Amino acid sequence: MPKAYWVAHVTVDDPKVYEDYRAANAVAFAKYGAKFVVRGGVQEILEGSSRPRTVVIEFKDLETAKACYNSPEYQHALSIRQTVSSGDLVIVEGYDG
Repeated sequence: MPKAYWVAHVTVDDPKVYEDYRAANAVAFAKYGAKFVVRGGVQEILEGSSRPRTVVIEFKDLETAKACYNSPEYQHALSIRQTVSSGDLVIVEGYDG
């Protein structure tokens, strides 16, 4: 079964409150075995457009990735993030070839 990933592009408007989101999301991520692959680092946009921050989080499979997003723990964290940032998030199944 292939792994799955959250791929997020985020614009943070209030870095201080965004830290509260990061603290809150840690609860859901620990519960669902999330592993950060990319967490903000330097990026260079070569085609199209994106937001200033990119995050990629790995999960054991698609069902776990979706369950984490829909969990009460993550929805609580999301309610914090939505007040201080805007973003795009996709959950994508990895390639198991």
